[in-house]
Amino acid sequence: MATTAEEARAGVPASRVIRLPGIVLGVGLGGFLDGILLHQLLQWHHMLSSTNHDRIGVRYYNPHTVSGLRMNTVWDGVFHAVCWIAVLLGLAILYARVTHDRRRVWGSRVLWGWMLVGWGLFNLVEGVLDHQILGIHHVHGGPEQPWWDAGFLVLGALLVVGGYLLRRGGAPSGPEAPRATGHV
Repeated sequence: MATTAEEARAGVPASRVIRLPGIVLGVGLGGFLDGILLHQLLQWHHMLSSTNHDRIGVRYYNPHTVSGLRMNTVWDGVFHAVCWIAVLLGLAILYARVTHDRRRVWGSRVLWGWMLVGWGLFNLVEGVLDHQILGIHHVHGGPEQPWWDAGFLVLGALLVVGGYLLRRGGAPSGPEAPRATGHV
């Protein structure tokens, strides 16, 4: 894995160098997947679609009315803007920390593992905070709502564990690792 010269001299493992940017990228990309798939394509929920039953007193914007859908769409846009900022921030941190062999980074199981960890952390935090504590929306309403919310949390936990295992199974990397031969 590519690292900065200072980190190589200090003996910082390459996995640690890309942990933060990988997790931040995973959070942003996981949020985008949630927003695009669950909010837009499947239309199972929006950011404020359960505020008629929330735990913090947010005004209810019925997503089945034009004015309610407009307000939910605005908050979905705010959510997507935060995801976009997370992706840009993750890319900026990655670019700043990796100073050579950047192409190798993108093929690294270490980076993709950390990104899966970030996606899983997104699911866990968003699932606990928005679905359970605040109650502002749920994965999918109806009589099976608790099961959908629980499944979202289980998926998050599986992504964290799977990402961690994928990262651990990554090839040795860093300045001390053997260089790949041939064309990538």
